[in-house]
Amino acid sequence: MRRGRSEKYFVERIRRGEIERFPDEIVVEEPLEIRLDGNLVATTMRTPGHDYELAVGFCATENLLGDAAVMQVRYCGEGPAAEYEYNVVTVDTGGRAPVPRPRLGNVSSSCGLCGSATLLELATQIDPINDPTVFTAQTITDVLKIVGSQQEMFTRTGGLHAAAVFNSAGAIELLREDIGRHNAVDKIIGRRVLDKQLRSNELGLFVSGRASFEMVQKAWTAGFGTLVAVSAPSALAVDIAKTANMTLVGFARSDSMNVYAGHIDK
Repeated sequence: MRRGRSEKYFVERIRRGEIERFPDEIVVEEPLEIRLDGNLVATTMRTPGHDYELAVGFCATENLLGDAAVMQVRYCGEGPAAEYEYNVVTVDTGGRAPVPRPRLGNVSSSCGLCGSATLLELATQIDPINDPTVFTAQTITDVLKIVGSQQEMFTRTGGLHAAAVFNSAGAIELLREDIGRHNAVDKIIGRRVLDKQLRSNELGLFVSGRASFEMVQKAWTAGFGTLVAVSAPSALAVDIAKTANMTLVGFARSDSMNVYAGHIDK
């Protein structure tokens, strides 16, 4: 399976009136067509790498799997995967998952449920989080420092979002990067689905972007009791987090954070 990659371009930098030309590393963005049992689900723009996780996570957070287990994930097409540049992935459940309703258009790397007819419908299908762990402010501060040090591709390109799973000790259990913040989360959730890691109420989910409704919905679908974002939440995200019995933290910084739902200990 391919890892996230970048390409080098020569660029001009203007600084203090001086122009210099140098090679800059820029992250690659390509389309990924996601299928479920061979049926088209959506096409999303993503950073190549961990494509199986992304496809499974997308299907899981869209509630497309139902009660079906993932039996296989593979690249597919009318010929060898390499001919399609590994940009088509199908998630196979042996036909046990409901036939999906495809998105009306492409899913951009920054867009979650845009174009979906099930925006609010999803929130009525999931039980509230049972007994979520209450994290301390210091734990979240520790997580912010560690995540920054583990963002390999962001360090090289400055062009990627990150999502990370952390525990009550502040340790990072899993981190993924992608040009799309939703994709990074789907890769995290897809990995946990494939590993059959179902208990997430004791864990927190960090995202490097804002806390939109879609991000809270994805975290809720995966069972995370806490969502920490470095930017602002939307009003709908706060309402959904309260309904889900989740803790929602926004504007997370090393010296401050806002708690919009749930509770954080000092």
